[in-house]
Amino acid sequence: MAATTSQASLLLQKQLRDLAKHPVDGFSAGLVDDSNVFEWQVTIIGPPETLYDGGYFNAIMSFPQNYPNSPPSVRFTSEMWHPNVYPDGRVCISILHPPGEDPNGYELASERWTPVHTVESIVLSIISMLSSPNDESPANIEAAALSRATGYWGSPSERMEGEKG
Repeated sequence: MAATTSQASLLLQKQLRDLAKHPVDGFSAGLVDDSNVFEWQVTIIGPPETLYDGGYFNAIMSFPQNYPNSPPSVRFTSEMWHPNVYPDGRVCISILHPPGEDPNGYELASERWTPVHTVESIVLSIISMLSSPNDESPANIEAAALSRATGYWGSPSERMEGEKG
């Protein structure tokens, strides 16, 4: 177990260094506490032409001791109203679900966590989720119902097209 923990720690330190050297548009990331590489603070900038445009949304990424074999969990600490975010802020997207077959049959195994994912790929998936929610498998039923009824999460031009039809 100690070897797995130290391997996970080294990998997370490397991913943190890589993000510091090569920042990615749309988010920033760092440690919540310099003594714990397993808990990260992430700030996501709301994607353009979405409900979140111009906003800054904070989240905590918590990594398991056996990362990257198991996915981290992500929880928004900023208020977030979205079909794929539970009311307590936990993010519900396929790549954060454990590897293997989905016991509920909603996701393909290829859509779920694999050890090739990085902090960057996770956050980019969350940014994509903010632009295009999956209301077929919602974490927030009310937000999903609003999305279905109004097309509220599309870009302004997509919403206008929906209103014309």
